[in-house]
Amino acid sequence: MIQLLKIDQNEYTVFKLHLIFSVLQGLLVGVFALNEYVFIKDLLGTDYQLSVLLQFSALVYLFSVFISEFLRRISNKRKMLRLAAILTHLPLMGLIFFPTNPEAYTKEVLFNYLFLAMFFVFYLHTVIVLPAINQMLKNNYRHGNFSRLYSYSSSLNKIVIMITTIGFGFLLDIDNFSFVYVYPIVAVFGIISIFLLSRISYPDKPKLRQSFAKAVTNSLLETISILKTNKPYLHFEIGFMFYGFGWMMAATVIPIYFNEVLEMNHATYGFYKNGYNLLAILLLPFFGNLMGRIDPRKFGIYTFGSMMLYLVFILMTSFYPQYWQLGSIRIYPMLIISYGFYGVFAATMALLWFIGSAYFCKKEDAAQYQSIHLTLTGVRSIFAFQVGVLFYQSLGFVFTFGLAAFSLFISVLIMFFSYKSQKYRMVEGEIF
Repeated sequence: MIQLLKIDQNEYTVFKLHLIFSVLQGLLVGVFALNEYVFIKDLLGTDYQLSVLLQFSALVYLFSVFISEFLRRISNKRKMLRLAAILTHLPLMGLIFFPTNPEAYTKEVLFNYLFLAMFFVFYLHTVIVLPAINQMLKNNYRHGNFSRLYSYSSSLNKIVIMITTIGFGFLLDIDNFSFVYVYPIVAVFGIISIFLLSRISYPDKPKLRQSFAKAVTNSLLETISILKTNKPYLHFEIGFMFYGFGWMMAATVIPIYFNEVLEMNHATYGFYKNGYNLLAILLLPFFGNLMGRIDPRKFGIYTFGSMMLYLVFILMTSFYPQYWQLGSIRIYPMLIISYGFYGVFAATMALLWFIGSAYFCKKEDAAQYQSIHLTLTGVRSIFAFQVGVLFYQSLGFVFTFGLAAFSLFISVLIMFFSYKSQKYRMVEGEIF
């Protein structure tokens, strides 16, 4: 069992910066949580355009291995993070010039494509920032405090997300086009948050003399070698592949289902989209302590299983669509149960996806392992979002949600049998 350590001065300083970063990111993520609903409901985007919007958020990870090698060659990591923040967030300022009437979007499809392009550029920042966060925290938090401190900042992040999303949903019902000025404002918060993050100490390495092409090739070969030799990590990523396929397939279809079948307004969508965070906030400290004491694959069973049940109960609203009205919000009993499971999923995935890979390696390899994890996320995003739309259009919502839940069930089985058949001893993040 891993002993929880007293927080030292360096960890306290890093933790404060991480907390402020989490708050500012919470404002940004809370607003963008309604992004897909804004796109189909207000910008009148098509189903396949929506799938591309959601795809972009994951597709950028496909370049993680290449970008990771590029970042290794940059000695000034602080300057790199700040430049990435400005270049990826700045295009969102262009939303100020978007029209504020639905007729404009009916007549001119160019705005939809501009919207997609802006968010593709915006999502590129995650390929740089997420591995950097892993490396920064892994180097500054001792192993016994890693998941615990991360869970505290994640809890605060989710509180901000929950309040922001619900509030923005009500604002959109008052003014459907309020996003044209809200999005640029939170983009500024995003830039500030990354500037603050860059103040955390990051190990600088001298520039490498090896050619970039050869280095990328070696990086790919090293990725294959890691997956071949580190069997627990390979099983961990295979489980994530089946989880990711199920989640991505359903992610595009859920907002379409809520809009076309349940006919939700913005406030109702915002309530379900982030109301579950209340449960996630309460559970995060518990799961943060738990993750530091158990095998990440066993932890993954809770994560993928709760997502599976979330999809099952969304499917149940097709058979039990009853609801009651609470002000402007519709309360669906099946969705309340569904998002209860999603709260468990959110609390566990907030840890597993961001720092799970770091538990399979030495601390100096944390960024590389996270880059592999992100790259595989990009691989499954190449087709999964569009497959979801294809299935729902040809076979219906029930079949699509059922297939997505089945894919999650497979991921649970993979984690279970891997954990049972190939256990390992972990000391300070090193596998024995």
